[in-house]
Amino acid sequence: MTRTRYALVGAGHRAQLYVEAIAGPHADRAELVAICEPNPVRAALHRDRLVEVGHPAPTLWAPDDLERMLAAERVDRVIITARDDLHAPLIVRALDAGVDVVVEKPLTIDAPSAAAIEDAVARTGRSVVLTFNYRYSPRNSALRQVIQEGRIGRVTSIDFSWMLDTKHGADYFRRWHREKQHSGGLLVHKASHHFDLVNWWLRDAPTRVFASGGLRFYGAENARARRLGERPARGTHDGDHDPFELDLRDDERLRSLYLDAESHDGYLRDRDVFGEGITIEDNLALVVDYASGATLSYSLNAHAPWEGYRVAVNGTEGRAELDVVERGAVLADEGLHPVLDPSAVADTGARSLRPQGERLLVQRHWEDAVEVEIDGGNGGHGGGDELLLADVFVGPGDDPLGRPAGWADGVRSIAVGIAGNLSLASGVPVLTSDFGIRLLES
Repeated sequence: MTRTRYALVGAGHRAQLYVEAIAGPHADRAELVAICEPNPVRAALHRDRLVEVGHPAPTLWAPDDLERMLAAERVDRVIITARDDLHAPLIVRALDAGVDVVVEKPLTIDAPSAAAIEDAVARTGRSVVLTFNYRYSPRNSALRQVIQEGRIGRVTSIDFSWMLDTKHGADYFRRWHREKQHSGGLLVHKASHHFDLVNWWLRDAPTRVFASGGLRFYGAENARARRLGERPARGTHDGDHDPFELDLRDDERLRSLYLDAESHDGYLRDRDVFGEGITIEDNLALVVDYASGATLSYSLNAHAPWEGYRVAVNGTEGRAELDVVERGAVLADEGLHPVLDPSAVADTGARSLRPQGERLLVQRHWEDAVEVEIDGGNGGHGGGDELLLADVFVGPGDDPLGRPAGWADGVRSIAVGIAGNLSLASGVPVLTSDFGIRLLES
């Protein structure tokens, strides 16, 4: 079998998912022939991992040489795991070079760059695959099935609350995500996952967004208001640590990817979550109208004591409720887990009144509630990562749930976040049709 020739663009922590897939279960179909990354330490780390398991060493390239790399290595597809604000120019350059793209969410962070991607797709006819792994999580697929089968009738509204805890949620305020110019804020970087789920569950497009929120827990101003006192600028330091600090020396992979690479680009992965310069929000609430007439009420909290989400879907014939606990508590004495995201951590057993778990209930009018069985999965994003990777590297088959996502799905998901950011700035509702993203209903 001829293997697809891949190049990896961006070699941070998320790149590991794809490197391990190519090194292991999908080695018969894919080969990583090149890595494009400005930091030589991070690029070498992923190269050496492939060599370690017997693969040929991919060549290493700088971002300025992207087009030359694609031609020299005869690349078929690029996998983009670079910083969010870099996605659009990298996507456009790859498409114009005649190469298909696989890109981590979000597609991009603002309307002009989304329009540039649309133009490039139309101009080149190449494909852009979005890796929305939460679609593949069995619990989210089960809810899609319930709605798709019409068990609650036509959807009229959705209540959706997402809690990020003080381990995972805090991590967005240590790294580049804390700067809205690079990430689009949590409404784009994190919540594009959630908005894509709603768009997919409903098979619908958002039309109007009103947002409220702010930075109310993290950041220097909040630290002063709560009299937290002087704090180290970063978590990697000698002496005592508090639960909000991340010491990169405590985890070998974070040390190798970031601490050992600092001298090349100055990027600090462990900044103080109560420091200056944070421009994203940690509390957010939105009302989103959809073309079908359904309404979404959405909230996100990034400093909760537990992590998970609750979804209630109201329909003309009943209601579906999905409750997910990914981590029931953050305890001060448990230390840092190497994987901060609890969706990628196996259940360690019930230790509290809020044990890790999931439940999907459906209750039709004038009937008792019934529980819908969820075929659970292990690993990242509730088992979604493994299923997603199969679609990326093997190719999607006939999927009645329509889980594979393309660039138009990426546009719809960020449309909510982009409009939300504009609404936060203006204090008024924003129509998604007003900011230049075409093909929203395509």
